[in-house]
Amino acid sequence: MIELLPLMIERVGILIIVAFLLSRMQSFRQIIHNEHSLKEKVLLIVVFGLFGIISNYTGVLVYNGSIMAHTWNTDVDMDSAIANTRIMGVAIGGLLGGPFVGLGVGLIAGIHRFTLGGFTAFACAVSTILAGIVTGLIGKRFGIKKNSTPWGAVAIGILMECVQMGIILLLARPFHAALNLVEVIAFPMIVINGFGTLLFIFIIQNIFLEKERSSALQTQKALYIAQQTLPFFRQGLNPHSCREAAEIILNGTKADAIAITNQKRALAHVGAGADHHKPSNQLATRLTRRVLKTGEIEIALSKEEIQCFKEDCPLHAALVLPLKAHEQTVGSLKLYYMKASRLDKVEKELAEGLSKLFSTQLELAEAELQRKLLKDAEIKALHAQVHPHFLFNAINTISSLIRTDTSQARKLLLNLSTFFRSNLQGARQLLIPLEKELEHVKAYLNLEQARFPNKYEIDINIDPDLMSVLIPPFTLQPLVENAIRHAFPRMKNGKVLVSAQVKSGKMILITEDNGKGIPQHLLELIGRGTVQSDEGTGTALWNIKKRIEELYGKEGSFQINSMENGGTKVSITLPLSWEPLEELG
Repeated sequence: MIELLPLMIERVGILIIVAFLLSRMQSFRQIIHNEHSLKEKVLLIVVFGLFGIISNYTGVLVYNGSIMAHTWNTDVDMDSAIANTRIMGVAIGGLLGGPFVGLGVGLIAGIHRFTLGGFTAFACAVSTILAGIVTGLIGKRFGIKKNSTPWGAVAIGILMECVQMGIILLLARPFHAALNLVEVIAFPMIVINGFGTLLFIFIIQNIFLEKERSSALQTQKALYIAQQTLPFFRQGLNPHSCREAAEIILNGTKADAIAITNQKRALAHVGAGADHHKPSNQLATRLTRRVLKTGEIEIALSKEEIQCFKEDCPLHAALVLPLKAHEQTVGSLKLYYMKASRLDKVEKELAEGLSKLFSTQLELAEAELQRKLLKDAEIKALHAQVHPHFLFNAINTISSLIRTDTSQARKLLLNLSTFFRSNLQGARQLLIPLEKELEHVKAYLNLEQARFPNKYEIDINIDPDLMSVLIPPFTLQPLVENAIRHAFPRMKNGKVLVSAQVKSGKMILITEDNGKGIPQHLLELIGRGTVQSDEGTGTALWNIKKRIEELYGKEGSFQINSMENGGTKVSITLPLSWEPLEELG
């Protein structure tokens, strides 16, 4: 009995080695993780059926109570039996795959054992099939995945081995030979099969644990990438935001290239193939158009499916995912690979997770854009309320000049036309060139100076190279208007300076006057909301500040410096490279 133990350890060691090698194979891992489908169940039957066959061939031959250490059993004498680990593989297969797998594995291992012969052939075949059925039913109810400890599976394996000993005593003949055999093999087979089942379960559960760890890491990676891309996708789908986001995704995944499109054109491509995969005004591939139309994920595993026109393009596989906002496909995310083998299941799951996260970010971007537009509409409504008062004053001034100075009246009419045209343009556009805003300012100043000649001087000092920089409309004009109306209401020789300069890659707009300044107690409140004052509410300054914060975030700033009787200086900092938002749809 004792001398059989080391031989059985050798046999179970063979199966454990095979099991460990299989556990390192991706295909076997996929079978373990997806055993509920028919295809995977059949594969489990084949794998664990082979375990049973190997156990039969490598078992220890027992002849008339004596142990015969053969290396390979192909034909067993009628007076002989085999001590092996067959039940271990059958039990694990049943626990892992349920009744269908248990029955299939039991039939394969049991029938094969029957064909080898020996006086216990029929009893072993029956016990093997029975073990498969019983463990399959137990596996359906509990399963290895659901067990927090492997000891339950070990107990089931030991129980099935005990049942096999009982069936041998019940069915094998002559009985005295069966009894003698059980006395020799029972303890070693029960102990070793229990030990082997424990190791085998550890291997199987380690596959599940690695899957969970991998999923956790993928989730962590997806959240990290989403966090990094959030500031850019919140700007919507535009070339600048998409290129920055694509760079982050490229560094965070195994992809060799990343591309992002909206519904109409490619916005960015970074990584391999960037020399000819360039942003364009159209969508180049049917693959992308199909994703945008159906909203479903598409996979390309060859250059032909990618449809690149360049023969030496290094990209051989692609994963194209839809980007959605409010259940509408607004763009696509494309992950390219130089080898199709790099596009594995883990990468697919990561990409699908990123696609959902990015879609959520785009929905937030659209909501934020709508909020900005609503705020913009509120500001423009405020301007519309002010304009009638300004219009009446301007018309009265022009009418008084018609008879005395027709040329000046004509110029003022043109200025009035320019002023209102600027208002209309600002109402339709989120950003306008600095040059257009200055036209608005100058038109306003000409009309005001006609009403109050020699009351103040205006000095505009701006580099011509900055005239094309985009800024929010109604930015400078309200500041100049504030200076004229509030800075020096009773004093003459007032001066207002409007200037622009570039510093650290940003443009700084400055409006400065030499007026009476702002009292300290009001200065602390201005820019945070409206204030109660006999001379104004500070609404214009607060609105400008809010718009800059909402459009540019930390990239822009609005600052007021003032002292009583020491003038006021308003500085607006805007990024030079910032691009306007594009529509998501």
